[in-house]
Amino acid sequence: MPRAHNFNPGPAALPVQVLEEVQAELVDYAGNGLSVLEMSHRAPSFIEIYEKAEETLRDVLGIPGDYDVLFLSGGATLEFAALAMNLMRTGRAGYVVSGHFSKVAMDEGARYGEAVCLATGEGSNFSAIPTKAEIDSAIVAEVAAGGLDYVHICQNNTIYGTMFHELPETDDVPLVADVSSCFLSLPLDVERYGVIYAGAQKNAGPAGVTVVICRHDLIAQGPALGICPAYLDWRSQAMKQSMLNTPNTFGIYVCGKVFEWVKEMGGLEAMEARNRKKASMLYDVLDQSKLFRGVARPQDRSIANVTFTTNIPELDREFVSEAARAGLVGLGGHRLVGGMRASIYNAVPKASVERLCGLMKEFEELHAGSSSTE
Repeated sequence: MPRAHNFNPGPAALPVQVLEEVQAELVDYAGNGLSVLEMSHRAPSFIEIYEKAEETLRDVLGIPGDYDVLFLSGGATLEFAALAMNLMRTGRAGYVVSGHFSKVAMDEGARYGEAVCLATGEGSNFSAIPTKAEIDSAIVAEVAAGGLDYVHICQNNTIYGTMFHELPETDDVPLVADVSSCFLSLPLDVERYGVIYAGAQKNAGPAGVTVVICRHDLIAQGPALGICPAYLDWRSQAMKQSMLNTPNTFGIYVCGKVFEWVKEMGGLEAMEARNRKKASMLYDVLDQSKLFRGVARPQDRSIANVTFTTNIPELDREFVSEAARAGLVGLGGHRLVGGMRASIYNAVPKASVERLCGLMKEFEELHAGSSSTE
């Protein structure tokens, strides 16, 4: 049976090359006589796997030496709490609410201190990112009013298909970004951030691994809040090489292979070029269509998650069903917004996007009498 065209938002497509390497090594890794699934996290072979994964990620992303790299569990959602407990030293932090998960992050931060909403896209139903001018102005005002321990953004909004194309100016306030759905899809200037974190299950590996990259001076004192559980203490995790407890060994192993694949494919500049080309193909179809329309404001469109609709719920459902029958899976929109969503992460090949564009045109011809404005 041929592989499906996988547009799932996460867990998402993995490179076939990585899957095949994992398959070949599954029973016996590197002549050890056992699988990585069975290997002690203290074994020399696994320590080598871990160190290689970190080394490759540092190389690919250009992570400076004064940043710690952690491979944790619990997803980005657990880091919403870890962030506040590690960095909310004066008890006040700023949040840009650009979608569902950034709102969840702010609500979690409010459990531990004052979570200030700097700007929100709720008025547009999150189809647009708040403007840089609005965010920058709010940061200046809130720093003057009471200071901020950090400014948090969700850089790419998986559900709504929007993306920050310019970072806010935070001056001396650390910028913290949940980059789960755009991680490794384009270059990041790591030094612009105090903390970057990402669930691996979209571009970086399998579900169950969370990558946290944090500037060492921010965590050197230990957690800001005494209630911080040991597991969420970033300083302790950095000191223990993410092995305060048994980590997700197999997940880290697969992530390491994905990092190597990204490097082999030409690095993040090459990934960005590929992803922008795939996104442009889809957005061109949407912009020319009389049936489908894109949901996100054009200047805020994501290169990772393309959201669209016919504005006719029955037709949306029919299209998703027809796509599934044709081997295109994962195209249903999130339950909060409906419609369709194509997640076109690194491992989604151009051929899959071409097939989706073709199906959209075929579907429109079949429903020529319908209109997205009805």
